[in-house]
Amino acid sequence: MKSVQSTASLTVAKFGGTSVADFQAMLRCANIIKSNASNRLIVVSASAGVTNYLVRLSHKNVLVTEQKLIVDNIRAIQLNITQHLSIDVEVELNKEINSLLDELLQHALTQSLQYSTKTTDAILAFGEQLSSRIFAEVLQSIDVAGEYFNVKQVMKTNSLHGKAVVDIKQLSKQCEHLLVPKLKDKVIVTQGFIGQDSLGNTTTLGRGGSDYSAALLAEAVHGDNLSIWTDVVGIFTTDPRITEQARAIKEISFGEAAEMATFGAKILHPATLIPAMRCNIPVFVGSSKEPEMGGTQIKQKVASNPTYRSIALRREQTLVTVKSPAMLHASGFLAKVFSILAKHELSVDLITTSEISVALTFDNPSGSTQSLITNTVVAELEQLCDVSVEHGLSLVAVIGNGLTCTKGIGQSIFETINDVNIRLICHGASANNICFLVNESDANLVVEKLHNSLFS
Repeated sequence: MKSVQSTASLTVAKFGGTSVADFQAMLRCANIIKSNASNRLIVVSASAGVTNYLVRLSHKNVLVTEQKLIVDNIRAIQLNITQHLSIDVEVELNKEINSLLDELLQHALTQSLQYSTKTTDAILAFGEQLSSRIFAEVLQSIDVAGEYFNVKQVMKTNSLHGKAVVDIKQLSKQCEHLLVPKLKDKVIVTQGFIGQDSLGNTTTLGRGGSDYSAALLAEAVHGDNLSIWTDVVGIFTTDPRITEQARAIKEISFGEAAEMATFGAKILHPATLIPAMRCNIPVFVGSSKEPEMGGTQIKQKVASNPTYRSIALRREQTLVTVKSPAMLHASGFLAKVFSILAKHELSVDLITTSEISVALTFDNPSGSTQSLITNTVVAELEQLCDVSVEHGLSLVAVIGNGLTCTKGIGQSIFETINDVNIRLICHGASANNICFLVNESDANLVVEKLHNSLFS
């Protein structure tokens, strides 16, 4: 009989899409779990490539022939994994997968007839539902007592489809009742990214929300550690695809990691660290392909606090400038601007002001299907002031420590890139970052130059 060694320590482990991309990838992850008895709750993303298919499937006016082709492509990815399991398991699992995919196709057909964000969420959630079912069986195949668990039983949210907000109290209550008892003698496999509203509808936390789901679950089940397994050996000083000089960071503080995630480092979802920081749960980031290489430890206190820790880059930024003489020596103008933004549920990233104008930046998440700053938003703002909207920008963030009280910071950074046009600078609100906007075409060069200058 398959069993799991009881342990006082509890680790929540999250595996990303590339970590569960195929059978060999899943098998590596299963062995990581088996090698450490503290791994009790496993959160998985959709298998690599599946979410992209689902995003396309969720669009408006997708022809039925394309819908069926997309579903068949998803089916091929998943059945390519199950074929490596025992015959009996494969047959039963394939029946379940095919049933889920038939349901997915029905959602897609509904979406074609009447598009809705509710149906979009239902479609996007299928990737995690499929991969978690399969991964539980892969664990069973190596004698680990893996058990599938539907996270919608505990991950209760509001009805804001596409970026649902989790009810933390409900999550904690449901986990204590439904999930924690199972962790005593089982390795539970569940889904990231998805939840359920009070009406029973499927919701999503936004693309990339699997890390955040794992952190929320770690908090709710009183986890001792959170492990994020991805395809790189930890967090780097910058994106290694931009410069070969980028190097892995052994340890980093919660504050620094939060700044990196917020300003573009794709290893962690920006909200991931909030639950970990609330409960002081150490976070490990490592590669499921090379677990022996170690990774990055994120914790409250670290041994060193260098002036420069990393450089983050976030693309697809929108800059909105509002200008009106009515701002001069007047009160309430910004409140009116922000009330319009709040009405449309828009979140401002950076802000700079002058006497009669304000510049605001907005992030357009990768994979989003529509512009955040719509004509409706602009029209409402124009009732107050002149409005200009600029696209094609990237945000560069230099992350470190004591950046508001260290002399020569500006010279060290901006003299290095004095041949580049800088559209906006934001500094002073945080001791952990200096941020500025550059043209998208200059972004890689700026990061490479700064990294060579600050980290050589």
